[in-house]
Amino acid sequence: MRKVVMTLLTFALGAAFAVVFMNGRDGVEGQAQPAAAAGGFSAVANAVGTQDVTGPYEVVKGWPKDISTLPGNDKWTYGAGESVFAESPNRIYGLYRGELPNIKPPKAVRLPQVGPSISFPVAGFWRDATVASLPGTGGTDQDVRKWLTSWEGMDDEIGIKGPPYWKLGVDAKWENCLVVYDGQGNIIETWKQWDKLFRRPHSVYISPYDMQKRVWVVDDNMQAIYVFTHDGKQLLQTIGTPEHEGADATHFNRPTYLDWLPDGTFFVSDGYTGTRVAKFDKNGKFVAQWGIKGMPPNEKRPGYMNNVHGVAVDPSNRHVFVNDRNNHRIQVFDENGKYLNEWHINADPSSLHLLYIGQDHMVWTFDRSTNKMVQYDQQGHLKYAWGTMGAFPGGLWGVHGMSVDSDGNLYLAEVDSGRVQKFKPRPGANPAYLVAKPVKPVWTNATN
Repeated sequence: MRKVVMTLLTFALGAAFAVVFMNGRDGVEGQAQPAAAAGGFSAVANAVGTQDVTGPYEVVKGWPKDISTLPGNDKWTYGAGESVFAESPNRIYGLYRGELPNIKPPKAVRLPQVGPSISFPVAGFWRDATVASLPGTGGTDQDVRKWLTSWEGMDDEIGIKGPPYWKLGVDAKWENCLVVYDGQGNIIETWKQWDKLFRRPHSVYISPYDMQKRVWVVDDNMQAIYVFTHDGKQLLQTIGTPEHEGADATHFNRPTYLDWLPDGTFFVSDGYTGTRVAKFDKNGKFVAQWGIKGMPPNEKRPGYMNNVHGVAVDPSNRHVFVNDRNNHRIQVFDENGKYLNEWHINADPSSLHLLYIGQDHMVWTFDRSTNKMVQYDQQGHLKYAWGTMGAFPGGLWGVHGMSVDSDGNLYLAEVDSGRVQKFKPRPGANPAYLVAKPVKPVWTNATN
């Protein structure tokens, strides 16, 4: 009897040890216990039936009002959504490449002339606004020059040129490139007075360190950065030499984005065909540059770049994060261009569109290949990702600009969908999954 009891006791102890060991291993290797305790990996803990299509957000449907709602403009809608900037929850700037015909999506039709079992549209996708909009240029410098010398029906005052099979005013219209909305999505301003200045407006900003709240527009085809008064009535400064590319103190090579340090120093990603970061002081005086032309898509040497399509600065450590897009990596430098580290994006291939750093110091980007919003820490560790490709409200198709207002609402501009969308945080959403609010603007300290 004693032998039986000892055998049972030994078995019980062994089983208990196995359970403890396995639980401990799962907790360390798979993080199963912490995830279960947090209610799974949903953006909202213990949510039932969710797919987190819009992550920790819910889309605000019908925001903003369409440009077709303007008097006399019912036949037109937004072109490619290039950029968005939320000055406040009640003043948001949307940047577009003109307008496109306001037509309903066609019903699916078979195309036997193309091939058997071929129909269009597919999965709701029927018009790529970035291709349809004016001027939908890209690729090499030679492509750009060819595009800019072959426009039929061109308006000399506007300065827009493109393929001869497009007709201005029929296939597209170069108007209302910069639109301002209130928090409800109402159109409160259109900066039509500057349409003739733009050729391919790429990004729009207000520096959080600027009490004057001047509005900055980067135009990659004009090779320039324009600085306007807050009300849009005056052009205060032009940085770069319009229509002339280069890589020196007074020339850009299709610049894309910019970001600031607290002292007003700013950095420009330069650019689609450029291979550098350009640094300027608060007055727009050239200070320095770094970057060498690499050999895409597998360039691994520090400081070598191809298609510099995004820059973001962390004001606390003054590190400059650069989207080396065609080499599928993010490179990190100090403010003087000293290489610090990098991480490779393993989507095959990746095609990052932008970089953003908010108050939590996390690095957000959008990958055009996967159509996901992606959050990394500053060492490149993946923290969260969300999004699915779609032209429906809440779907993502070519996010090219992003901004967050002081209430935490997220705004995304999409080149392919031709729109700006507004997302508000879901009740109970994990705050670590939200895109953090931006640096608190200096003008809020003066008014609050």
